[in-house]
Amino acid sequence: MPPHRHSLGGVEQLHDTDHRGFASDNYAGTHPEVLEALVAANGGHAPSYGADPYTERLQGRFREMLGDQVEVYPVWGGTGANVIGLQAMLTRWGGVIAPSIAHINTDEGAAPEKVGGFKIIPVPTDDAKLTPELIRRHAGSRGVHTIVPQVVSITQSTELGTLYSVDEIREICEASHELGLSVHVDGARIANAAAALGVPLADMLPGVDVLSFGGTKIGAIGAEAVIVRNPDAVTGTEFLRKSTMQLASKMRFVSAQLLALLDDDLWIRAAAQANAMAARLRKGVADLPGVRFTQQTEVNGVFAILPEGVADRVREHMAFYDWNTETGEVRWLTSWDTTTADVDRFVGLVTRFCRQ
Repeated sequence: MPPHRHSLGGVEQLHDTDHRGFASDNYAGTHPEVLEALVAANGGHAPSYGADPYTERLQGRFREMLGDQVEVYPVWGGTGANVIGLQAMLTRWGGVIAPSIAHINTDEGAAPEKVGGFKIIPVPTDDAKLTPELIRRHAGSRGVHTIVPQVVSITQSTELGTLYSVDEIREICEASHELGLSVHVDGARIANAAAALGVPLADMLPGVDVLSFGGTKIGAIGAEAVIVRNPDAVTGTEFLRKSTMQLASKMRFVSAQLLALLDDDLWIRAAAQANAMAARLRKGVADLPGVRFTQQTEVNGVFAILPEGVADRVREHMAFYDWNTETGEVRWLTSWDTTTADVDRFVGLVTRFCRQ
């Protein structure tokens, strides 16, 4: 039996705990400080469905960060957070303007439309970012025969690893509000963006009405939150969380994870590590023959095209995904637990196969 396969509390360990790759930050395990928080929250009885002291403290923590008007709704997953937040912002005839490559449009199994009951209005964009001009172009409605745009949804950082500046978000919010549209941010990787921008969360999101705050990708087991910054922009959020099956009965364990991430800026420290490893990876392969990059590397994602056959050979040793099979584009994602040794080994593999 391999040395990594041993029993822990009666559960056999089935994977190599020394192995890490570049397929997804969802592949990473749970941060030790988050596990410690779960242990601290365990034992004895505590009220269920959010009436516990950990959820109360989480509410207070976010209010310290974002203002006393903020409402916080911890949930299990990012898809649920997006569906709840957007559904609370819309009427039944409302639509959401979003980049065509946005996660809510391409990778959530149509949950926003099936469960949320609203239409995504996809906007083509090369860098996965919206602009005020693109929003204005798609904000009109032709009456009862078409969906009525009511919300703009942006992703920070984006599906292509690109980043909105603070000024870009401010301009998007100003343009959207002038058009009578509310603004939602899918923040599955909001920590990576915050670490890259180096500004407080409140200053990073000027004018944003609702945020999906992601914790899972930076060290939580499964902990996200719908953060309502503008209560006037939503209706019924507390009821929607239950009806969309995102109301955790033992919510103290969800809230404890988020509290651990916020404590001593663990969410920033974890994300900064991932960002730094992506920068190191890109620098390591930048001068190799036949390697070219398709996007800027601003957070924890590197998008590149490799010489023919190289990707499959490297993938025999370390995991990552194709992004566009037609062009040969691949995506490498670093995680909170990615080490310099992981990156250097990967760079060595890419170097070896590119030069053969």
